[in-house]
Amino acid sequence: MILTCPHCETQYFADDSTIGESGRTVKCAACGGSWFVEPKNLDETVRRTPAAAHEIYREKVRAQRRRRSRTAALLSWLITAAIFFALGVGAIVYRNEVVKLWPEAGSAYKQIGFKVNRFGLEFEDIERSRTFNDTIPIVTVSGKALNVSHSTVDSPAVRVDLKDEIGLVVATTYGRISPAQLGAGESGSFRVVVEQAPMESFEIELKFVDLSEIPAEAPEPDMPSEPANSAEMDAAEE
Repeated sequence: MILTCPHCETQYFADDSTIGESGRTVKCAACGGSWFVEPKNLDETVRRTPAAAHEIYREKVRAQRRRRSRTAALLSWLITAAIFFALGVGAIVYRNEVVKLWPEAGSAYKQIGFKVNRFGLEFEDIERSRTFNDTIPIVTVSGKALNVSHSTVDSPAVRVDLKDEIGLVVATTYGRISPAQLGAGESGSFRVVVEQAPMESFEIELKFVDLSEIPAEAPEPDMPSEPANSAEMDAAEE
């Protein structure tokens, strides 16, 4: 290996083994100047001053920091994406619980095609009839509310809407479910009587609502006996 002093350009012949695998700093016998010599097997012989050698080291440190910074940024994005993904999955899986806490979210779930059941109940064994008390038309709706959730729930109210042929609500009545609490898999019964039901009533729609939605002036529902001359109506359950 031929070494050239960067200060006075004096040249020297040196054996490669004297430089070593990691390079070394050498001193010019002519001018006393020092410089760093890199090993030949890494690249062609390159002469460096001690200051340049320190700069190389600092550049390596900066490169390592840049790599660590990019890795940290990537991990941060991955963690953030995983959190949002988990929240999205949780919002879908536990959508009924979300709607219990935030009822307004129910419409958003329906718009994207997910069925929600914030009360954890479903209607079953629905029976409906139209009868007359003298000339006064009466509509009676009865059935059961089945707890399809995995926990005990407080029984909500039942809202009965009578609609005409074009779907407009012409009468609304509320009823209560007995008992007031239903364990998982249990069912409660209800019976709602709509007195003076409009003659244009064509369809019945049922839905569960909070007890707080029952108007204060609404009478407490009773359990009347079945009147005669019953004629069944169509029903739509929700």
